[in-house]
Amino acid sequence: MQTQLPQAFRTTPEGHEAEAILRACVHCGFCTATCPTYRLLGDERDSPRGRIYLIKQLLEGAPVSRITQTHLDRCLTCRSCEITCPSGVRYARLLEIGRLEVERRVRRPPHQVLTRWAVRRVVPRPRRLRRFLGLARLARPLLPAGLRRQLPRRNEPTPDWPEPRHARRMLILEGCAQAVLTPQVNAALARILDALGISLVRVAGAGCCGALSQHLAAADEAHAWMRRNIDAWWPEIEAGAEAVVVSASGCGVTVKEYGEQLAGDGAYAERARRVAELARDPVEILEKEPLENIAWRPTAEPLVFHPPCTLQHGQRLAGRVEALLDRLGFDRRPVADRHLCCGAAGSHAVLQPRLANRLRAERLAALQASAPAQIATANVGCQHHLAAAAGVPVRHWLEVLAEALPHDS
Repeated sequence: MQTQLPQAFRTTPEGHEAEAILRACVHCGFCTATCPTYRLLGDERDSPRGRIYLIKQLLEGAPVSRITQTHLDRCLTCRSCEITCPSGVRYARLLEIGRLEVERRVRRPPHQVLTRWAVRRVVPRPRRLRRFLGLARLARPLLPAGLRRQLPRRNEPTPDWPEPRHARRMLILEGCAQAVLTPQVNAALARILDALGISLVRVAGAGCCGALSQHLAAADEAHAWMRRNIDAWWPEIEAGAEAVVVSASGCGVTVKEYGEQLAGDGAYAERARRVAELARDPVEILEKEPLENIAWRPTAEPLVFHPPCTLQHGQRLAGRVEALLDRLGFDRRPVADRHLCCGAAGSHAVLQPRLANRLRAERLAALQASAPAQIATANVGCQHHLAAAAGVPVRHWLEVLAEALPHDS
């Protein structure tokens, strides 16, 4: 694709990057076949190809309005288009650059400004999120039915976290929303790794991965979260920690991109690159361990697995969790159209509820077609979003796996 970016922008790091991405696109349209929003809305501007044109125009200096902002907002950043693109266009990165530029040039309506500000101020901070959920639960009877369904129930008590006792050590990203909504997930992972002779270490000072701010066009804020985590983890990394394990696949994508995000930061670039190299999804750890040495007791009840977009498209780990569940003897049922998004997409379910709910309904129809006893997934956003409307329990696959450990583990 030919470009005519202004010299002042083209010579910046973002401009150089955007021009390279735009020139890689041959506008073939293969991406439209796998785009959830285009499939639902049928508007070219709600397809990756259409959004690339919109971003090209605004970066070239064309007038931009709320219309362009709306079409960019609707994107789930599922990256399914990147998997199907024959030219390897880095669409998600171009979208980040485009959203930042639109945010500078287009004023949002007050209600959108307030909502996005509240999401960024509450969700990444566990204490604030706990207080907010506590107040919302008190007001549950007064809330509209749709909001009542979205509000999570109180968590069961978190299982004990094994004390670090092994020579092999890995760090865990405890995260923000997951630390409040599903703290049992990381505890389950700690028990699994402990049974394999690996200690999972929690580090004070680490928190949100930065993804939420990044997706809401607050890059400086996102980078601050990233630097905070690097500072917290670095002493443990220097002391020999093998990996930074991230059990929420959405956060995993972001941590694996720390090196790219902070490449221009002279003080953090090298450490960010090292953290990104050490970042692992749990399946990347477990599939290489001697799992057969443990007397697993998999449930006899059928289950299905919903692979989050961030796992299969963002981290390119499609099929890996399913293969591990099969390897351990779980009764996993196949699911049609496994590549499609459930609509959660970070804050998308909050900011674009109509689209998110339509996508969820389609996904649940496919997931529940085989009448499973439970749905497993790999990301807190998908888990919470699906659970609000599913007829069966929706759990992280690590919880399912931990329940299959022998009682003496």
